[in-house]
Amino acid sequence: MNNILLVPTDFSEVGNNAIDMAAKAAKLLNYKICLLHVVDGDDTSATGKLENIANEVKKNFGVEVKTLVRKGSIFTTIGQTAKDIGANLLFMGTHGKVGMQKVTGSFALKVVTSSESPVIIVQKRPFEKTFKDIVLPITSDYGPWDKTKWAEYIAKVFNAKIHIYQLNNESINATVASIAKHFDESKVSYTIKVAPKSAGFEKQVVDYATSINSELIMIMTNPSKGLSNFILGSYDEDIIFNTPQIPVMCINPRDVNWKKIVSR
Repeated sequence: MNNILLVPTDFSEVGNNAIDMAAKAAKLLNYKICLLHVVDGDDTSATGKLENIANEVKKNFGVEVKTLVRKGSIFTTIGQTAKDIGANLLFMGTHGKVGMQKVTGSFALKVVTSSESPVIIVQKRPFEKTFKDIVLPITSDYGPWDKTKWAEYIAKVFNAKIHIYQLNNESINATVASIAKHFDESKVSYTIKVAPKSAGFEKQVVDYATSINSELIMIMTNPSKGLSNFILGSYDEDIIFNTPQIPVMCINPRDVNWKKIVSR
């Protein structure tokens, strides 16, 4: 990784909000920003627009900003660009399930699944603070190791507290205990809360995040068609497109046979 935050934009309002959040993070982390616009043909105006935005970001936040215009499909080009430049994270704006079917439309889900780097989905709601209170939902004993390591990373670089929100199921108590032990060893501040015994865990996650004024929810996406070509389920979508518009960090699994964290 090259300490770069990649921000694809289609010059919309939510795209600008993603740029603003990325700029705040870049200033805190001393990272660079790469602004990307994907075109499917010739667009001579895109370069100038990106440069104007880059100059504003440099002026307002004092961070280094690069710009890229690439031809291709947003569904694959964004993820490939992140890989090419070694981006640590992507910040991407979305209107939600409805709206513009561009970078900022519901097809943003395809961008999420194509990226090896985690993607932070941002909606219209602006946040003054960077990530200080992060909700980490845990639903099973499979797959949370990557998410746990990213939670540790984000907590350390942003000096944030992780709020583990556990599905009410005794079968994952050992998993949560293992995560807590790892956080203790890594000196990461955290809390643990068990959800009520009722249906609709995704709503419970969002409600809990809202109640503690969380600025970020972290989820591990759930592949249903293997790693090379998978779609997101309703759980992922309901959290990503949450009504309070809390940013969501989406982490794709690196191993289709998810490892049990308790085996480590």
